[in-house]
Amino acid sequence: MSFKEFLKSRVFWKNAGLALVIGVAIVLLLIIFLNIYTHHGQSRPTPEIRGLTIDEARRVAEKNRMRFQIIDSVYTAFVPRGCVAEQMPVPGHHVKKGRTINVTINAFNPEMVAVPDLVGLPRRQAVSVIETAGLQVGQLTYVPDLTVDFVLKQTLHGRVITPGDSVQKGMVIDLILGRGLSSQRTSIPRLTGYTLDQARSEILSSSLNLGAYVFDVTVTTGEDSLNAFVYKQNPEYHIDATVQLGSAVYIWLTTDSLKIIADTTAIVAADSGEMLTLPEYGPESL
Repeated sequence: MSFKEFLKSRVFWKNAGLALVIGVAIVLLLIIFLNIYTHHGQSRPTPEIRGLTIDEARRVAEKNRMRFQIIDSVYTAFVPRGCVAEQMPVPGHHVKKGRTINVTINAFNPEMVAVPDLVGLPRRQAVSVIETAGLQVGQLTYVPDLTVDFVLKQTLHGRVITPGDSVQKGMVIDLILGRGLSSQRTSIPRLTGYTLDQARSEILSSSLNLGAYVFDVTVTTGEDSLNAFVYKQNPEYHIDATVQLGSAVYIWLTTDSLKIIADTTAIVAADSGEMLTLPEYGPESL
């Protein structure tokens, strides 16, 4: 039988059909196996385990058919010691069954850092050095001195602290600075639209102190507080307004953009010399 006749024979087509059926069956079985093995199309939200102890977090992960793995530790004041501070994937992110949740826990022992030597530094440099060391800038107190805006003393809880001393990371260092021998004054910064962190930085940059801050009723969650922006301040901003070094600035924050639009209009009108009647805000209203 020639090859051409074999291709036309019933035996060839029978075997070819059988091979095609077997091939299709193998492909279908492979697809089904992969779908089962990879849980194709199946997902579940990652549970919230931040703030839980290690044992509690592990039980929650196992209950949701996920794995739990500690990858790092930090020190933070936002959660108790030994509890989960951060997690990845974040809560609510849809993942497949068996996914590993990588977590960072809050260290049992606080991280310690050395106090930098700030005496003699200008305020701007001192603030930068403090933040680089993992500490926070606290109250700025100005006293009569030949220097202006240079650090005279550095204190912790009202006590003069020696450079090189070990303190807990994140502690607040207060600064005593010179204001010259006359009543040195500084301009009031315009804070409208700034977040709390931005406003605090701008206030410090102006040699002033953040007196207090108040969130309005639109701020209900931690995320809201991060996104809230300043819509009022006291003393109010004016192009020619000045106050003494170290004065306190009080701010009010919101997430309502209509409030900031209204306040911006008032400021522009005030700078242009128009007569305005605005409500009085002060520390007594806090």
